[in-house]
Amino acid sequence: MGRPTKENTLTQQDVIAAALVCLDQAGEAALGVNRVARALGIQPPAIYKHFNGKAGLQRAVALAIWRQYLADCQHQMAGISDPATLLRTGAKATRNFAHTYPARYAVMMHYQLRPTDPEEAEIIQASLRWFQASLRLYNLGEDALIDVMRLVNAAIYGFITREQSDLMTLNRSPDASYDVMLEALLVAIAHIQQRD
Repeated sequence: MGRPTKENTLTQQDVIAAALVCLDQAGEAALGVNRVARALGIQPPAIYKHFNGKAGLQRAVALAIWRQYLADCQHQMAGISDPATLLRTGAKATRNFAHTYPARYAVMMHYQLRPTDPEEAEIIQASLRWFQASLRLYNLGEDALIDVMRLVNAAIYGFITREQSDLMTLNRSPDASYDVMLEALLVAIAHIQQRD
């Protein structure tokens, strides 16, 4: 009996790892079945054994990126108890993640997590719990917590998007502007906490 072919020994994790390498090397456009199959040295149909086409591959990669991002942020924020320091640390971890992995960050941000999908709902809930714990927002109602999350996400995502698009052209350090934005977010969060 001969050796098993590469197609028969591949796991989902192998395919996801190869897709991440393709993303890092060539950007979002590289996240496709044909490109990943080439990188693995296999025929594209072998990937269909693990994923439902390009959409399935993109979903699996986006979820893997979300998990990596959340774990990275939690690691960087471990041991910090001050809410303002936690926000600054988490926001800087997010910006650093986007700088280090621009294509991964784009895939993560462009993938719409669905609360009706059990695996995606788990990531949404983990994100909510982490966000709530990291900012010590235990006393907020669900609507206020969602408002804070949307506010923080929109500000950070918007800043990073403009920065990655080379739209920060005015003569001021983006780092300084980012710090000012974070201070303004802390004021806004305090306002929402008082209203709730």
